[in-house]
Amino acid sequence: MMLTIRNLTVAVEGRRILDGLDLDIAAGEVHALMGPNGAGKSTLANVLAGREGYEVLEGKALLDGQDLLTMEPEARAQAGLFLSFQHPVEIPGVSNLQFLRTALDCLRKARGEAPLDSAALLRAAREAAQVLGLPADFLKRGVNEGFSGGEKKRNEILQMLLLEPRFVILDEPDSGLDVDALKLVTAGVNRLRRPDRAFLIITHYPRILEYVRPDRVHVLHGGRIARSGAAELAHQIEAGGYAAVLEGSVA
Repeated sequence: MMLTIRNLTVAVEGRRILDGLDLDIAAGEVHALMGPNGAGKSTLANVLAGREGYEVLEGKALLDGQDLLTMEPEARAQAGLFLSFQHPVEIPGVSNLQFLRTALDCLRKARGEAPLDSAALLRAAREAAQVLGLPADFLKRGVNEGFSGGEKKRNEILQMLLLEPRFVILDEPDSGLDVDALKLVTAGVNRLRRPDRAFLIITHYPRILEYVRPDRVHVLHGGRIARSGAAELAHQIEAGGYAAVLEGSVA
């Protein structure tokens, strides 16, 4: 199992957000995590990535057998974890290409690999930008500086394509996107689907799952996984809402 989570219990400012959450994701699989606002979906993503402000009270989270919860955020990234943020931040004065070079060099160094030469990096970055429908000069712009919501989301996927992580968490990658932008973002995701890579897609709506078909869909409620099923579960949620699905009244 690539990701194993057992009894994960997390509090924010003294209030339990996750309460005994269990989850298994195997290599090669795409899982979708759904749930109403405030259910703790982003909390799970942030805890796995090592963001500050969360108190882990109990439980474990293993990535390829490594205990994520004892690792620094940089070590988690080096172990192959990637989080696409719901609200990406601006980094004024740092171009996208500079940012990608620094991140990629750090990862390659951790793997014992030589840095990618400038020409190879530029070719790879341009190819990824083309997949996402981004103009050639996009790589010269400051990271997320003055970007539209759609550009920020596509920039996150651009980073993912270049860094090629083993475990990808996408936190609401469809929020604020029109259909055309959504198709471009999901094309980038589908491009990276491989037997040795796994994805956790966090979303409110099943629309994105029409373009990236998940192997499993989970509903987060009450701080834990309340229901799991095949891809059809997302359509049941759309038809009957969370309450009906959680009550088991939707077949």
